[in-house]
Amino acid sequence: MLSRSLSSEVAAAVWQGDALPGAHELPVCPTGFAALDAVLPGGGWPVQGLSEILLPAWGLAECRLTAPALSRVLADEGPGKAVLFIGPPAPPHAPGWRAAGLNADSMIWVNVVQPEQRLWAAAQALHCAEVAAVLLWLPVQRGQVAGLRRLQVRSLQGQRLVFVFRPLAVQVEASPAPLRLAVQASRPLSLVLRLLKRRGPPHDRPIEVPAAPQDLAEVLSHALAARGGGSAVSMQRFDVGRSLLDGVVPSHDLRAVTG
Repeated sequence: MLSRSLSSEVAAAVWQGDALPGAHELPVCPTGFAALDAVLPGGGWPVQGLSEILLPAWGLAECRLTAPALSRVLADEGPGKAVLFIGPPAPPHAPGWRAAGLNADSMIWVNVVQPEQRLWAAAQALHCAEVAAVLLWLPVQRGQVAGLRRLQVRSLQGQRLVFVFRPLAVQVEASPAPLRLAVQASRPLSLVLRLLKRRGPPHDRPIEVPAAPQDLAEVLSHALAARGGGSAVSMQRFDVGRSLLDGVVPSHDLRAVTG
């Protein structure tokens, strides 16, 4: 109806709620996964607004899903920019993240425990011009929606990637994040995602993305074949993300801020 009452040029420039916004309408960063870009508004992670990723357990897919976009942003913005890791479940494993495209000198670990402190630290980080992206881990706690709403408003005032990792159990709760994804399941060498919320029409079909880079996937596929296929292989065994959050990081390898 709207398109009939406006000129073709104006109608083409107006986004309608039942359509998926295009790249010209939203600032985004490609995810690095064609199947995921195809269903996200604008064709990538938003750089204005929160991207909420719900996980059945910490350390399963955080690195794999975000590292391609983070490395791209750091390369585009040049030296002096940093990615903040706020409240990860274990010290970020710098060698593993380096293999995924992030150098230790661009990573800052903010070691705070309380969820409200983590939300505050994330909001303050968005004031800093040197921060290229924020990764925030939030355990389940009552009353978080107000803090997330404030963080969402703050994230709209600049152009940065802001990822919020929360437990899968909160998928039934409301969230101010315009984009919500759930790691629904895993198969050998792949992650199965469910799109819970996006700007535009609903998307009910599962999204499958590789659980490992191609060179590592080839090694793992041979291991699977040697084990007789292993269709029931657990995500923990073959997901790259867990190994990237394991281990103790030497203090000279990673900048840490303790709150």
